[in-house]
Amino acid sequence: MDSPILDSSLPNLPLFFSMFFAIYLTAHITVFRNWTPKLRPEAASCLMSLAHGTPAVFLACQAILSDSNRGFASINTDFQNTVLEYSIAYFVMDLSHYLIFNPSDVLFIAHHLATLFVFITCRYLVFHGAYGILILLILAEVTSFFQNIWTLARVRRTESKIAAQMMLFLGGFGFLGSLLSLQPFRLVYFGFITGGLNCIVEE
Repeated sequence: MDSPILDSSLPNLPLFFSMFFAIYLTAHITVFRNWTPKLRPEAASCLMSLAHGTPAVFLACQAILSDSNRGFASINTDFQNTVLEYSIAYFVMDLSHYLIFNPSDVLFIAHHLATLFVFITCRYLVFHGAYGILILLILAEVTSFFQNIWTLARVRRTESKIAAQMMLFLGGFGFLGSLLSLQPFRLVYFGFITGGLNCIVEE
């Protein structure tokens, strides 16, 4: 089986990473400049997550629906690869944030490393499995907008009565988002990638 030609899509990853890096810096310097230094990094991470989560849902839906040969064993399309690169860039940037500002949060660091392993393997090594991964990406990110608003409200709850009320109102979405975005779905990702690897080895 011939490997897909990657030359046309290679610039996407640094472009997407630069975009998320710019969003992160803008959040620190402009959007949350009046927040305390202790709260600013987490708020910047949330803004970056907002820029990833909801767009990723729509992009993943379009990438799945535009593939007439979609299936768990189907080869990745260029569009699907682009969506994977979009998410890879986000997770690399957010992982950098956690390593610098919150290195003790082992759960999220492990979560990001596992996700990156799966996405990078699917995109650059296996060339199969994007269909299943993008379905689960949609499930994991569909509540991310509310989860991030809830997180922003949580970090400001002691300084703003409105933020405290918003946190209580969106509490269910925050909890649901946490459940959908953590390890159970990432473990399923490994199952899809392992199956893809087995298919290629057998061929």
